[in-house]
Amino acid sequence: MAPPAQSQRSPSPSQPSGKGEISDLKLQLRQHAGSRAPGADDAKRDLFKKVISYMTIGIDVSSLFGEMVMCSVTSDIVLKKMCYLYVGNYAKGNPDLALLTINFLQKDCKDEDPMIRGLALRSLCSLRVANLVEYLVGPLGSGLKDSNSYVRMVAAIGVLKLYHISASTCVDADFSAMLKNLMLNDPDAHVVANCLSSLQEIWSAESSTSEEASREREALLSKPVIYYFLNRIKEFSEWAQCLVLELVAKYVPSDNSEIFDIMNLLEDRLQHANGAVVLATIKVFMQLTLSMTDVHQQVYERIKAPLLTLVSSGSQEQSYAVLSHLHLLVMRAPMLFSSDYKHFYCQYNEPSYVKKLKLEMLTAVANESNTYEIVTELCEYAANVDIPIARESIRAVGKIALQQYDVNAIVDRLLQFLEMEKDYVTAETLVLVKDLLRKYPQWSHDCIAVVGNISSKNVQEPKAKAALIWMLGEYSQDMNDAPYVLESLIENWDDEHSAEFHLEVMDYLVGQVRLHLLTAVLKCFLKRPPETKKALGAALAAGLSDFHQDVHDRALFYYRLLQYNVSVAERVVNPPKQAVSVFADTQSSEVKDRIFDEFNSLSVVYQKPSYMFTDKEHRGPFEFSDELGSLSIGADSADNVVPAHRVEANDKDLLLSTSEKEESRGATNYGSAYDAPLYNDTSMPTGASQTQSELAISNPMVPSHSPSSSLAIDDLLGLGLPLAPVSPPPPPSLKLNAKAVLDPNTFQQKWRQLPISSSQDYSMSPQGVAALTTPQAFLRHMQGHSIHCIASGGQAPNFKFFFFAQKADELSIFLVECIINTSSAKAQIKIKADDQSMSQTFSTSFQSALSKFGTA
Repeated sequence: MAPPAQSQRSPSPSQPSGKGEISDLKLQLRQHAGSRAPGADDAKRDLFKKVISYMTIGIDVSSLFGEMVMCSVTSDIVLKKMCYLYVGNYAKGNPDLALLTINFLQKDCKDEDPMIRGLALRSLCSLRVANLVEYLVGPLGSGLKDSNSYVRMVAAIGVLKLYHISASTCVDADFSAMLKNLMLNDPDAHVVANCLSSLQEIWSAESSTSEEASREREALLSKPVIYYFLNRIKEFSEWAQCLVLELVAKYVPSDNSEIFDIMNLLEDRLQHANGAVVLATIKVFMQLTLSMTDVHQQVYERIKAPLLTLVSSGSQEQSYAVLSHLHLLVMRAPMLFSSDYKHFYCQYNEPSYVKKLKLEMLTAVANESNTYEIVTELCEYAANVDIPIARESIRAVGKIALQQYDVNAIVDRLLQFLEMEKDYVTAETLVLVKDLLRKYPQWSHDCIAVVGNISSKNVQEPKAKAALIWMLGEYSQDMNDAPYVLESLIENWDDEHSAEFHLEVMDYLVGQVRLHLLTAVLKCFLKRPPETKKALGAALAAGLSDFHQDVHDRALFYYRLLQYNVSVAERVVNPPKQAVSVFADTQSSEVKDRIFDEFNSLSVVYQKPSYMFTDKEHRGPFEFSDELGSLSIGADSADNVVPAHRVEANDKDLLLSTSEKEESRGATNYGSAYDAPLYNDTSMPTGASQTQSELAISNPMVPSHSPSSSLAIDDLLGLGLPLAPVSPPPPPSLKLNAKAVLDPNTFQQKWRQLPISSSQDYSMSPQGVAALTTPQAFLRHMQGHSIHCIASGGQAPNFKFFFFAQKADELSIFLVECIINTSSAKAQIKIKADDQSMSQTFSTSFQSALSKFGTA
């Protein structure tokens, strides 16, 4: 059957059949412009619908601008809505044509119908044409005083639109004062919410240049204003309630009774049907009780039921968002959720991203009382058809084994995984068995008996192969075939490949496998020389010719070490080892603190602070330092062990960061003991800018020079090069007020409100570390540089200080949190500022003062 002729095809009703269609529409619009004949409005509606449909699918109908404006002279509200939509779409790109709309929009702003007045005002403010702002001031002023609440609500948002078009015009018209009056006195809750939203954005933008705006923004957090919003919170919409609750979360109550009053007012918000309102309320409760240990724990108990209810209701996406927040709380206080572990079991119809989050939570809440049930459930997931989830479940079993004391049953389950004869199960299990042996060497006999039956040909994944090679080298005396298995691996030196990884990633992983292979062969040679001598020679030859620089250097190092002295080689490569007690976490405590501070935001869903995923232009005047990203330790670096010290601190101090309120596993919840990482010489940077004296602090074996010769690293290799002294930081260019005064309540309030402007590590001089025997000398030194201490605490080797400073002849305040670890000679500095543009300058001044401590 032949296809129909082109002329017989009917055109789509939503697309013009030719170039003449737009011309026909223009002609018909002109015919109906000003017509008051019966049925004229219906004909206009049909024409307007065609124009809007063309505009929606991307067809340029801007040539009809004049005709659309002429046809809008009608009392039909539907026609006006479509005309306003058309005008708002083309006004910004056609500013000359937008001028044609001013008259009829201003006229409609005075219409008797409040709906038309509101729509016209909204359209007028949406023109976004800079040279038309003078026409907005009058209608906006009238709209804010309109008798109808809808018009006032539109006008409140219109002021914010005007501010973004022309801030000076908005400020000169004093719209902020009118919005503030409406916010505090308008009977309509929608108007109040819109006024609050507009004022927050306007005052935040103006506070850096206007002291009045800064004072007004702080006044929003006063007790009368906060209580005014709280007493009316039930009148607000869900969006407005979230807005108010976000404001309340920044409020600092004067005493405990005020905290309980606020929590009692918001108690019923925890039963709200909207998840956003519940999460915002939870954030308020947690922020208010951070300084009240017992009450903070009760808050966790109180919020469990609402969160678990939200997880089980609604869409999968909503459940994931709520589950992400529950995940954050579980990671901070796992013991409080240990009895609710069954809520975190995976359902068969849940998406993989929800299952993955639940597996992490099951791992966190596992303890002596529920480990058996959780591990049994996780073992069922190992046979899941979803391979990534099966892998995650095996890793979860391994993590539980690494954090429990009684691991008999868990080890048996892990070893059973090796008998499943599934490549991915075997690969994941081998990696976990390696970590298990590092922490529990007493299980080596049982584990090696099973691992010895695995053929290396069946292990293809690089990480799993590296784990198997490590066990072959470490326990070669217990594995009869170890030398021969290693020899077969060396014969296949160049056969490493995998389709699962990107080429560059694969190249790196292959290099890691070969490094493990070199070390394992040398360990085996030191234990069983006759059987491994041939394999060692082949491994060293292959390593010396390898294109990986690290592999080549490792092989050359081993060769020269053996050539020098075999006994020394054994002490270097295979020294007595202590069992690993703690594996490094995948996130630093500071990153976790930032995520917790940004509760009820995308940061919790992404599990990273906002500065890691927001564009630079949305970060404010200061670009966040990316140094924090380097604090996160990747999952591949689990071999690194970070020892910890116990530091006593006062948990009642509201100034303490939330990371210091995390419980360490094995301790009771919300105790007064905190874990502080000690940075040893293995994690110390060794770039050309590091001084030899700094190395002496981290490694006592390195001889230090006299204090007067803090020299660069140039001569560490003994090359006899001339050594140049390290230049001190440049002198500060910022003048500070030597008599600045700030009360603790204001400090706490500002610390909560202001974002972190600067966060970086600073290496202290050996003289400064030696002088820090007592904090008083350090505080006097900083006060001599017009930097005043408002709180301090801790004991050696960890000291914590809170400082403030004020610009001379200005009200701009700088706030500083300084944590000094004398063992690593490092100072962690976080700065918050009213004027963030001066943060970097103040940071330089602060570091300059820090560098001079102990030198006088």
